[in-house]
Amino acid sequence: MFRKLFLLFILTAGSIFAQSFNASVSGTRIGLSDQFQVSFTFEGQDINSIRGFTPPNFGNFLVLSGPNQSTSMQIINGAVSASISFSYYLQPRSMGSFTIGSASINYKGTAYKTNPVKIEVTKGSTQNTPQNQKQEAAVSDKEIAENLFIRASADKQKAFKGEQVTVTYKLYTRLTIGSQMAISKLPQYQGFWAEELETSNNITFTTENVNGKQYRVGVLKRVALFPTENGQLSVTPFELKVPVIIQKKRKSSGSIFDDFFNDPFFSRGETVEYNAKSNTIKIDVLQLPGNAPASFNGAVGSFTMNSQINTTKTKTNEPISLKVDIAGSGNIQLLNVPELNLPSGFEKYEPKTNEEVSRGGIVSGKKSIEYLIVPRTAGEKEISPLEFTYFNPAKKAYVTLHTPLYTVKVDQGANDSKMYAGREGVKQLGNDIRFIKTSINDLDKKSASLLNSAGFLIASIFPLFAAVGLISWKVKNNKLAGNAQLLRYTKAQKMARSRLKKAKQLMDQNKQTGFYAEISLALFGYLEDKLHIPKADFTIDRAVSELQASDIEPSLSDQFRYCAERTDYIRFAPPADAAADMSDIYNQSANVIVELEKSFHTIRNGANA
Repeated sequence: MFRKLFLLFILTAGSIFAQSFNASVSGTRIGLSDQFQVSFTFEGQDINSIRGFTPPNFGNFLVLSGPNQSTSMQIINGAVSASISFSYYLQPRSMGSFTIGSASINYKGTAYKTNPVKIEVTKGSTQNTPQNQKQEAAVSDKEIAENLFIRASADKQKAFKGEQVTVTYKLYTRLTIGSQMAISKLPQYQGFWAEELETSNNITFTTENVNGKQYRVGVLKRVALFPTENGQLSVTPFELKVPVIIQKKRKSSGSIFDDFFNDPFFSRGETVEYNAKSNTIKIDVLQLPGNAPASFNGAVGSFTMNSQINTTKTKTNEPISLKVDIAGSGNIQLLNVPELNLPSGFEKYEPKTNEEVSRGGIVSGKKSIEYLIVPRTAGEKEISPLEFTYFNPAKKAYVTLHTPLYTVKVDQGANDSKMYAGREGVKQLGNDIRFIKTSINDLDKKSASLLNSAGFLIASIFPLFAAVGLISWKVKNNKLAGNAQLLRYTKAQKMARSRLKKAKQLMDQNKQTGFYAEISLALFGYLEDKLHIPKADFTIDRAVSELQASDIEPSLSDQFRYCAERTDYIRFAPPADAAADMSDIYNQSANVIVELEKSFHTIRNGANA
């Protein structure tokens, strides 16, 4: 009763305080790699009358967390005032001088705006650690760790080489956390080929009981790992910056009013940035049995194969299409194309492939292969069955699949005799040898000297230049064909352009998941080819290290890291303006690839000089 009367007294006895709405930052000079806090605080007597908070445009900064809302109340000489703060954690996108615009708010029908804040972004870091925030909130990392942690789990501890291992990262919390989190370090998948599995952009929490305590649990990330090496492999921890809202209490002074002022109604919420870290996972990778058939090329999983041919009766020089579909569960992208053996009299071209991959849980899908073959001679021909062998982990055995034997009847197509039909003096002596001319009665003798004519000179010199060009092209192609690394290096930019083009189409269709997947493929695939890093061994840290070793400008390495990590961050912090964010990351990624290509070209020319 006393508490209620006292509260009523102090709320009605105070004088009217002037209202104010101000912006503040944790620092006006920030390093490019630093994070900082900006707060918009309204002070007045009746914060319940506040409506319509509108933040400024943070276009020059990456929003890591926010808005995080907190309230406080003060009693000075019996008068009560209150405040409400909207805070954001930001990180600069680039160096330079920038201005954070005004935030606005409506209080009892009157609009209030904050003052703009100028920020200078410099290279490097101007901060030490964010421990001061934790000290102000009077809470330790140990206390937070007992109530908030990330747990990584694998669906199996032992797996065959090439067999899928699914790793799930879950966030367990008993604390109040901010709406947005940011990745501080991605796990390393050394010795694995990794496929990101589909998860929701927004984390949905359920409840689980751990050691007698109830936690709210949300799935952060799921990934399918395919071991590419034998032995024990490790997956490094996944680290996430989590904004934790801590209720800050007043220090005890032994006063009778301590309990009253420590009431949650009067407590002030402080946002503490906590770096949560998952456990390390170890997987024992078993070697595949040694009795593999000759047609085995590393496929592991469970597959089916079917084929169809567009015709079994054709004519010489008319193409035949043989289509083969390999479907099932396993790493579809790493499946090798089965070798097609043809009898003499056939010409074959490089097969076309297309992949459809589902990443819902178990990676599955279909790989379609189209072989284009052209018969050059007539007769009845047999196309031998294709063989595809895979290892089935469930059966612990190799399984070989076959296509049917196709018999194709090839008739003689249009021949040269038709072209000369009806011409006097032309006779066909056989299928291969024909006389083109049997008399020279209609030939006229030229009076001018042929050797001095312009046509003769052009006809003599042009083949020489054409031959030199053809030889140079052939030598270059042979060199590329004999050097797989050089071939990948040369075609890296072309592949990146193709993937960026597809990303642009997905961006126009507002398909965020597919867009960011293509951006990742463009960035990672480009550097895999340029730096000769195997797909299974590729990590962002290794790529940055290799770029630095190749004398690439550090700013380009930083831009690559930002674009690469941003594609993964987006799931944890969906932007308010998705279209603008996709356009921004697309332009930056394309610019990074262009600038890297220029740098590689300069370095290569310098080495060859």
